Amino acid sequence: MSYSVKEMFLTLQGEGVHAGRRAVFVRFAGCNLWTGREVDRARAICRFCDTDFVGTDGLGGGKFADAAMLAAAVAGHWGPGSERRFVVLTGGEPMLQIDDALVEALHGAGFTIAIESNGTIAAHLGIDWICISPKAGSEVVQRQGDELKLVWPQDGIDPDAFADWDFAHRLVQPMDAIGLEAVNRDAAVAFAMARPEWRLSLQTHKMLGLR
Repeated sequence: MSYSVKEMFLTLQGEGVHAGRRAVFVRFAGCNLWTGREVDRARAICRFCDTDFVGTDGLGGGKFADAAMLAAAVAGHWGPGSERRFVVLTGGEPMLQIDDALVEALHGAGFTIAIESNGTIAAHLGIDWICISPKAGSEVVQRQGDELKLVWPQDGIDPDAFADWDFAHRLVQPMDAIGLEAVNRDAAVAFAMARPEWRLSLQTHKMLGLR
């Protein structure tokens, strides 16, 4: 199987439980909740995405003919050293492309594999850290994992619906929307204050000017 990657880069994880951790980010092209084209945003299931995942023309992006080639590229971005190797597979929706071969190749290269997914496709059993971010109007099938990340506020989502989902960590994150930054931040703070089982997560990479 070949893989389509929008971009790949070395950075610090900016949000969630692993915030501040050195990581290679692999952003796969394509999503099943939005085409990524602005003309389709109003009709999409997910309308607030702040990420460009269309095509393979981003920094470090491209078409990779097989899992070995993609894993080698990830290792190249990490650079020297084999300790604490960490890769975050994101998108778009990464589970449209992740398969046995890629998981095996990344593990073979010494990486702990994390995924950031909308949860509409079951996560591969070999993934080490599963972060699910549910979107209103979608059917989430991956209801267990390590990190449940709720972008807030979201019309059409009832937080009580997640009560029996099996996640070790529950995080609420302000929606990134121009002109609504303060409003959404205050809404997320109020959410966490009212629900002590949830923690506030901020996009620190944007604050620091990181990718």
